Amino acid sequence: MTDTIDKRARELANYVLQTGATVRAAAERFGVSKSTVHKDLTRRLEQTDRLLWLRVRAVLDRNKAQRHLRGGEATRRKYVAQKPEGRPAK
Repeated sequence: MTDTIDKRARELANYVLQTGATVRAAAERFGVSKSTVHKDLTRRLEQTDRLLWLRVRAVLDRNKAQRHLRGGEATRRKYVAQKPEGRPAK
C-alpha cells in the first residue's frame, strides 16, 4: 500500500512540475481529493524524495501567491457572463 501511495505522490509531483498545475487541477486530473494531493505533495513527498519535494514546493508556493488573481479573474468572468444584453457597462 505504501508503495502505491509513494508512486502516486511522485506522479503528482512530476505532473505539477511539468504543467505548473494547481492542487485543484492535479486532483481533478488524477481523480483524487485536493486534500490527498496536498498531503502527498507536502508531507509524503518530503519524507521520500526531499529534492523533488523542494522543486514541487516552489511551484505550490508560486500558485498560492497567485491564487487571489485567479479568484478575481473567475469572479470577473462570472459577472460578465451574467450581464444582461443591451445594458452598457459602467
